[in-house]
Amino acid sequence: MKNIRNFCIIAHIDHGKSTLADRLLDFTETVTEREKQDQLLDTMELERERGITIKSHAIQMDYEFEGEQYILNLIDTPGHVDFSYEVSRSIAACEGALLIVDAAQSIQAQTISNLYLALDNDLEIIPVLNKIDLPSANPEEVTDDIVDLIGCDPSEVIPASGKTGEGVEAILQAIIEKVPPPKGDPKAPLQALIFDSVYNQYRGVETYFKVIDGEIRKKQRVKFMATDMEYFADEVGTLKLNQVPKQVIKTGDVGYLVTGIKEANEVKVGDTITDALNPTKTKIDGFEDVKPMVFAGIYPVDNDDFEELRAAMEKLRLNDASLVFVPESSAALGFGFRCGFLGMLHLEIIQERLEREFDMTVITTVPNVSYHAYVKKDVNEIIVVHNPTDLPDPSGLDRVEEPYIKASIITKSAFVGQVMSLCIEKRGIITNQTYLTTERVELTFDMPLAEIVFDFYDRLKTVSKGYASFDYHPIGMRDSKLVRLDILLNGKGVDALSALIHKDSAYSIGKKMVFKLRSLIPRQQFDIPVQAAIGAKIIARETIKALRKDVTAKCYGGDISRKRKLLEKQKKGKKRMRQVGNVEIPQSAFMAVLKLDD
Repeated sequence: MKNIRNFCIIAHIDHGKSTLADRLLDFTETVTEREKQDQLLDTMELERERGITIKSHAIQMDYEFEGEQYILNLIDTPGHVDFSYEVSRSIAACEGALLIVDAAQSIQAQTISNLYLALDNDLEIIPVLNKIDLPSANPEEVTDDIVDLIGCDPSEVIPASGKTGEGVEAILQAIIEKVPPPKGDPKAPLQALIFDSVYNQYRGVETYFKVIDGEIRKKQRVKFMATDMEYFADEVGTLKLNQVPKQVIKTGDVGYLVTGIKEANEVKVGDTITDALNPTKTKIDGFEDVKPMVFAGIYPVDNDDFEELRAAMEKLRLNDASLVFVPESSAALGFGFRCGFLGMLHLEIIQERLEREFDMTVITTVPNVSYHAYVKKDVNEIIVVHNPTDLPDPSGLDRVEEPYIKASIITKSAFVGQVMSLCIEKRGIITNQTYLTTERVELTFDMPLAEIVFDFYDRLKTVSKGYASFDYHPIGMRDSKLVRLDILLNGKGVDALSALIHKDSAYSIGKKMVFKLRSLIPRQQFDIPVQAAIGAKIIARETIKALRKDVTAKCYGGDISRKRKLLEKQKKGKKRMRQVGNVEIPQSAFMAVLKLDD
């Protein structure tokens, strides 16, 4: 056990985490020349394209230092704020963390929030200054920022470059010297922490774990404590680039377990594995069921593809247990699913994976969050509203509560005014403002989650010229004045375009929505009124003018009454058309609602 080191890498998006991990694998000769490629641990095509880690990975390296063999377990973490629970479980499986900061971009919001997670778990922090080979790098100033943040000595900050491989040897030495070996009792009953799982179509769910106490053997009967299910350990082993089967995984080590589980939701990240015959008395702290934050409807473009979409969603859930979906139907879009996501990036990734991996073209409705509604009849009964159409009638409504978040934004001091006005426009309340350095400010706001679901992140990047970084965590439900805004086309409600909106901004949003829809919905042979309504009250209206057919073209000269007769005939036809006419809504109209300010 004394020669095992478990560590993770924490960094903001695009600070060079995956590239530096590649250099560590090269230096320890974990990968051969043939297996080498950029972003080796990012296995998804989408991860490589976007340059972000979506799914965390783990890999074991062997390294000889001063004549002794060491086992180094690198547990990679996803980089985006949506996946912070996965990050917290990866951190819980480690004893040390490499804190990577970009020498050109300095400290960002995600760096700080993940650092606090690591400090809460008593991890040994090794600061690394990455990308020092960049012409825009500012190593002295950023080193001072790191020293201010974690209170270390400037000499402890390791200058490195993931591109050139500089500083990699110093990082490995620091991991061996500073990161403590795992603590645990090899003679105690088995207690192991699940920090990730992946689905293999031939072998079922493969569970990645770290043994805290005891040991896990092949053919042992094990129990998952959160679900109370028991399984046989068909195979255990360690995670090199490919899996290496072993007979036993001992205390402090990291490995994988194959039990033939076919349902991904039976394996929960953060759960405790123990021996079924001699179980441990205590679960590992920190386990929670992942709760979706953002909800949206996903519908097939062609209703005949509904069963194909269901099969695609079920396969996706095998790889991503945090995706939640239930069937629902909409008058405008037919049959589809109401899906829960961790955040907007998660929604984008699921949508893109459906298109790429399963060739499904889907319509996504306006994302929203879940609200709590209380009716006057029974004030104590909570009605959870995932979909605007589920909101009870306003006359019987007592109050509505919406989820709030604590948002932390780090930006340059020159952009403080613009960032503040954006947050206040989004109903944010400023709670703190801290100058990290003379140039960098951390602003803390309490904000409704619904306000950041749409275009907040894009607009934040715009007003700060790309210099602001954003991080948030939920802080509970608060009372709010919310109304349901309905869109009527040709007098019929379109449930897929309904939205729950704050009363004060309902009029302006309704006006923008109908104006936008007027330009996006194709013209028909009859006039189409586009209306925004709150209950029975119409608050905005636009009209899509009819395409005119020149029925009087063949009338040359003669009496005016002949023309009038033809026009009257046409008018009647248009009226009849309007009664039975069906208005097709293009996909772009649903997406445009998300970008009302463009």
